[in-house]
Amino acid sequence: MTDTTKTPPELEQLLADLKPDNADLLAVLHRIQDAYGYVPPQAIPLLAEKLHTTPAMIYGAISFYSEIRREPPARTTISWCSGPACRLKGSENMRRALEAVLGIGLEESTDDKAVGLHLVQCDGTCALAPLVRLDGHPKGPLTVSEAIRLARELKGKEGQP
Repeated sequence: MTDTTKTPPELEQLLADLKPDNADLLAVLHRIQDAYGYVPPQAIPLLAEKLHTTPAMIYGAISFYSEIRREPPARTTISWCSGPACRLKGSENMRRALEAVLGIGLEESTDDKAVGLHLVQCDGTCALAPLVRLDGHPKGPLTVSEAIRLARELKGKEGQP
């Protein structure tokens, strides 16, 4: 089991330049996430100390921003678009189908971390509605049947590195 209380030297190096009066918390959280794939728990008290605030304030910011992860990401991420164009074209049914086939809800990953299902906001790729983003790449327009096929294909790859 990994010791989550010990601060890795790499994390300390990532935060070495922080000053309490000159830090952009969101940019720092992205910096950590870029390095680790998520914001590890041991980063919270270190950030709080560096920025002269409380761990609760750091945790509040992390939990507020949906793009900041508190757990390692799944190997494959399906991001469901919740924008108006996608919803008008039936993306709610597509989301329900993905959840049913994968056996997970939004903001969850399969037990083996093979596939994660996440909510994203519209980024202007409405011509492809309804769509999902597969590891950040738009895939659409999709029918419910195509979404089921995609989920089954990804589910079949579960457990494979």
